Amino acid sequence: MLDERIKKITAHFNQDISAVKDTKQLEELRLKFLSRNGLVSQLFDELKNASKEEKPVLGKLLNALRNEVTEKFNLLKDHIDSLEKESVEKIDLSLPGFERTIGSKHLLIQTLNEIKSIFKGLGFSVIEGPELESDYNNFGALNFPPDHPARDMQDTFFINSDFLLRTHTSPVQIRIMEKTKPPVRAIMPGRVYRNEAISSRSYCVFHQVEGLYVDNDVTFAELKGTLVAFAHQFYGENLKYRFRPSFFPFTEPSAEMDITCFLCHGKGCKVCKHSGWLEILGCGMVDPNVFDNVNYDHEQYTGYAFGMGIERTALLKYGIDDIRVFFDNDFRFLKQF
Repeated sequence: MLDERIKKITAHFNQDISAVKDTKQLEELRLKFLSRNGLVSQLFDELKNASKEEKPVLGKLLNALRNEVTEKFNLLKDHIDSLEKESVEKIDLSLPGFERTIGSKHLLIQTLNEIKSIFKGLGFSVIEGPELESDYNNFGALNFPPDHPARDMQDTFFINSDFLLRTHTSPVQIRIMEKTKPPVRAIMPGRVYRNEAISSRSYCVFHQVEGLYVDNDVTFAELKGTLVAFAHQFYGENLKYRFRPSFFPFTEPSAEMDITCFLCHGKGCKVCKHSGWLEILGCGMVDPNVFDNVNYDHEQYTGYAFGMGIERTALLKYGIDDIRVFFDNDFRFLKQF
């Protein structure tokens, strides 16, 4: 009988609604009883099968059931919405604030950006090149003959007989000069690779910045002036400097630049090996053979080149004694900078 079913569904609804705890269960309850295909709607569909005498009584019972179910559902919905809103908006003003952790640039990137900024101010552009290089660009065009002992200065990761992981950023100089006629004034930062034993002073991967200036009548005096201007801006105005003769296959004459140790101020310490001096870079006038390899007229043009290691520069400036800390990703070290 329909009136018996109305009583059962009423009891069933009161039992189910007492177990509802959240929005998901509330929606399941609505679909079960109040949706178009729910149990209450099914009872109204069955009302048409009742006799004329029964319809008024059963209709009254069905309307009462629908009103009761709807009212209880809406009250429970308002209660659950209120609880969830309160849990979202509740703020305990007695709690301390949450500190935002903001990342920063790695010390090597900070050092590189400072170097780039100084040389941009001196009129240099910034150009990068590939880390996978040809043997010709990395050695041959830079005046390293196949059997030249200078190749032993750099232990190399060879991919095959023709390609390797670049050992310096000097190949970018070759790429620039092959595509650009003088004047050329640029620095070339990037990552380089050497097959060296890892220790506190050496690593198999590190970063370099090399520079090149080619034009008519470029002199060694201009090279010195540029590097001294850089050193004063980067390390401080009070340093002293010196240039020592050296050897690089792609420059002639070649030199290394030293500055007074800014930790001991030239008195001698562990960092400068008690000499009072720190080597910061190598440099020299571009060898005419290099100009010949890129079809520059070495009778018309002269130029200078220089290069420095970013890790070594950062080690010296910040008094760090182990190059490996740059690659360990130790937050205790990185957060100091």
